[in-house]
Order: sequence, then C-alpha cells, then structure tokens
Amino acid sequence: MAIKTKGDTRETLIAAAAAEFGEQGFAGTDTNRIARRAGFAPQTFYRWFKDKTEIFIAVYRAWEDEEAALMRTLRRQGAGEADVADAAVEHHRGSLMFRRSLRRLSLEDPQVRAARAQSRLRQVEAIRAWRDGALSPETVATALLQLERLSDAVAEGELRDMGLDDTAARAELARILAELRGVAP
Repeated sequence: MAIKTKGDTRETLIAAAAAEFGEQGFAGTDTNRIARRAGFAPQTFYRWFKDKTEIFIAVYRAWEDEEAALMRTLRRQGAGEADVADAAVEHHRGSLMFRRSLRRLSLEDPQVRAARAQSRLRQVEAIRAWRDGALSPETVATALLQLERLSDAVAEGELRDMGLDDTAARAELARILAELRGVAP
C-alpha cells in the first residue's frame, strides 16, 4: 500500500469531490461525504479546503485542465472540427450534474462566478495565443460562450427534448471551431 503524501491528500479530496458533484450535484453533497469518499475523516477536509465552494472551484479547475488537455491532444492529432466538437460534447455529457451545478452556482455565488470568469479568460488567452493574437478577446469570448452553451445543450439532449435532431447544433459547433482556428469551412 502506497503512503499518501500531502499533495496526494489534496488531489484525492478533489477526485472524491468531482465524483460526488458528478453524481449528486453541489446541493446534493456535503464536505463529510467528500471526505469519507476520499477515505479520510471529515476533519481532514478542512485541513485542505475552507468549504464546499472552495473544493467545487478546485474541481472546476481540474475539469477545465482536463478539457484543455483533451483539446490539445486533438489538435496535435490533426482532428477536424467535427471531431473536436463531438469530443467537447462528450466531455460535457460526462459531467452533466457538475455542469448543472456550475451553471446554477455561477448565478448565485460570487466566488464561483469569478472562478468561471477567470476560466473563460484563460481559454480566451490560450486561443488568442494559438492565433498569434489575430482575434480580439471579445470575438474569442463570444465564440467560447456559444461553444459552451451549444455543447451543454447537445450534451443535455435539449434538442431531442424538442423532438429535433442535434446535427445542426453539432455542425454549428464545428463552424465556430473552424472560425476560431482560422480554417475555411
């Protein structure tokens, strides 16, 4: 059995919180459940995090890093925009409860709202760097908001709920990605 280091404890708590938020959402879990799921006594949680909101933001940052790594891998592999769009949708689909909590908390909690804004700014800067600053921050942010909302809508099955096919939404995701990448559709 491996001995956990201090860094492992924090990461283990984040992984347990991600699983809890993914299954129960933010409102459906508490810090004691997170600690127990990680294999720790509840008081261990508070050695690493102030409260449930702080660990939620840490989970969000890990989710963001995971998505960015996925996108970098797809870019290196030369994936087309349709494949990248599908991967984004699947990443969102794999985190439905978490994403729902994120949307709600972004409206209700100033800390989460600020963390989401910082996440989006990191994405804007990363995309602008890929394009050597060819796009304004506002143009990139507008496209990112469209990508995010469409990815969530397709992942949640909102078009299917209306009896519609999601092909047009997926095509729009690919079109926006092509525009951001500077690729002719």
